[in-house]
Amino acid sequence: MQYQGLPSGVPVISSQVKAQLSAIEDVSAVSLYRTRSYCDSIFYQNTKLEGGSVWGIDADYFQTAGYHVQSGKGFRDADYTNGNNVAILDEDAAQSLFAGANPIGSVIDINGMPFKVIGTVVQSSTFEPVIQSIDDYYLYANSTVGKVFLPDGAWPTAFQYDEPQNCLLKATETDAMTTVGKQAADILNGRISVSGTGETIQYKSKDLLEQAKSLQELSSSTNTMLIYIAGISLLVGGIGVMNIMLVSVTERTREIGLKKALGAKKRNILFQFLTEAAVLTSVGGLLGVIAGIGLSRIIAKLAEVPVAISPAAAIIAVLFSMVVGILFGWIPSVKAANLNPIDALRYE
Repeated sequence: MQYQGLPSGVPVISSQVKAQLSAIEDVSAVSLYRTRSYCDSIFYQNTKLEGGSVWGIDADYFQTAGYHVQSGKGFRDADYTNGNNVAILDEDAAQSLFAGANPIGSVIDINGMPFKVIGTVVQSSTFEPVIQSIDDYYLYANSTVGKVFLPDGAWPTAFQYDEPQNCLLKATETDAMTTVGKQAADILNGRISVSGTGETIQYKSKDLLEQAKSLQELSSSTNTMLIYIAGISLLVGGIGVMNIMLVSVTERTREIGLKKALGAKKRNILFQFLTEAAVLTSVGGLLGVIAGIGLSRIIAKLAEVPVAISPAAAIIAVLFSMVVGILFGWIPSVKAANLNPIDALRYE
């Protein structure tokens, strides 16, 4: 049985095809590589690289993928042409296998074959994911457990069967990524001639920019919907506050009249009722924040998903609820401040 074998009718990507890919407009570098993800046969003495991946790369891979040599040296031309048993590790693989010791010159075992470590590499820009659940582990595992790079000429030494080739293209600018990917897929798919299998085999361009754009659009539409829902909720809540304050003014009409008869000015009555409205909504906002934090903690524990509470957002939410109380409590407060003291005292 062939593991991830090259399907019949899919030719190996030749140097001529690579030249065609390099000639695509807005392409600055092209690399061909094979990879075995989650390879469980990488050892240094008794230490095993759990879940590590092996990459059989050409001479352009490090430049295309944005790697540079951190220690030791890179592959020579002879390593690619002669298939020398040499390997380069990334930081994660070096740390996992050698626990901080210098790996240069050591020999590791890959699928039963010895390979000499000649260098380590690191990416120019890195991303450190936070793994807090099993889903996060499977999402980021391939990028965090470590990579071992071999010259493509040495790939058959470790793996006696072929693996599908991957093509990595580096675009000159992010706006050209989608176009470059589609043109490259068209060139590669034009060489496939699979017949009689009833299957459709195609190269697909993996455009991270397009995926990010889709996520941003989804996030934008979700945020817009949440804003509408929050706006309606605030309007309904504000109307409720206004009704409560109007009832309060009506029930305390005689009290207002007495205060004005004793010398209270309009601004004193206005300030009193605005303060009541602000306190009412602030207490409601504070209770809402406490309930939200409590429910989020419970859901996070039950669903095993991470949760983050922003203190600044909580404070802003309480202050905003206070502003809503002042705005919707303005009309009842003005009504109370404009009451005639004589009519207010006679009110039954």
